[in-house]
Amino acid sequence: MNFIRFTIGSLKIILRGSKTYYAWLIFLFLLIIWGGFGYSGQLSEGLIKTHMRDSVSWAFYIGNFTFLVGVAAAAVMLVIPAYIYNWKPIKEIAIFGELLAICAVIMCILFIVVDIGNPMRFWHMLPLIGTMNFPSSMLSWDFFFLLAYFLINLTVVSHLLYCIFFKKNYKKSLVLTLVFISIPMAVGIHTVTAFLYNALPARPFWNSALLAPRFLASAFCSGPAILLILFQILRKITKFEIKDEAIWRIAELMVYAMFIYLFFTIAELFKEFYSGTEHILYWKYLLFGIGENNEIVIYSWSSIIMGCIAFVLFLIPKTRKNFVTLNIGAVLIYASVYVEKGIALIIPGFTPDVLGQIYVYTPSMTEIRTAALIFSFGFLIFTFLVKIAIAIVFEDYNIDVLNQKKKSK
Repeated sequence: MNFIRFTIGSLKIILRGSKTYYAWLIFLFLLIIWGGFGYSGQLSEGLIKTHMRDSVSWAFYIGNFTFLVGVAAAAVMLVIPAYIYNWKPIKEIAIFGELLAICAVIMCILFIVVDIGNPMRFWHMLPLIGTMNFPSSMLSWDFFFLLAYFLINLTVVSHLLYCIFFKKNYKKSLVLTLVFISIPMAVGIHTVTAFLYNALPARPFWNSALLAPRFLASAFCSGPAILLILFQILRKITKFEIKDEAIWRIAELMVYAMFIYLFFTIAELFKEFYSGTEHILYWKYLLFGIGENNEIVIYSWSSIIMGCIAFVLFLIPKTRKNFVTLNIGAVLIYASVYVEKGIALIIPGFTPDVLGQIYVYTPSMTEIRTAALIFSFGFLIFTFLVKIAIAIVFEDYNIDVLNQKKKSK
């Protein structure tokens, strides 16, 4: 009964808002409709509507999937100092990191669905129902970790908001246990995603032991970058209060992750270019192009330059604690990781193909519209969840408020 009242209260929170809030919802719904019509062409005609072919069988969809797995894993950046070390300035905002993780996992699963072609095939990935080819299939392992991580974060967030809604103390033993489990799960979801690439020995570009730690380091840059900007927006338009100290601490943690990511990348480049084996061909295509085929060079160098600029801005305390340069750095690191995961990781792994041919891949409009559909849906869910969390945690919108409204009527 209480859960029904909690659900009804949450729905009432979603339905009320300012003109800006409704304008944002309309914008997202329009994007969903626009993207939905684009995806309908893929549903009717198949993956031929995309620009993926035998030579490049993973592309824009899997690139977004990989990026979003990192965003989901980044929630641990807030969870560890909040619950393990009980650091109060971050403890108040850790719940938003978990909400971001929930929405990111939902979008990850949706990108898998659109990438497999016929969405009816998705049931094969469901445990005990489909044919997961477990434990030999790395994708089944990845889906298992994503599902478990999603359920853990959903349970923690629901329990915390439920207890605050009814002014009850949350079960610390339950929350801490799930948080302790979520930490290795956060590492696991991106590690297993990296193993998806490592498990293809015929693709030497991905056959590196540093791929998994590089994935994790980049994740701990891009995910918090989103939260840094989100927190500043929320405290301007809502009663959500967050101390500058917490924002700067998150930015400081990002510096360490950026340094590790750059160090691993330099180590990988040294190994490839100093050894000079035939596998260097893929790195040359990425960084310099092969002959006239230099289509992705501009993307790879843009990612490198944006990442280096962001690292410098976050490294210097003066620019890290200046909100103008902080936000510039956050946008740059987000864009850098997105380009790296979406283009600089996927395409060179397939180019040249096993026959030595170069297939020039660019996302089709169908792929772009389908991605817009998924991102818009994810942002819509995130908007609803954040609005509920702010109203319950910071605006004291609880069961007593609902009862008072009923009496006044």
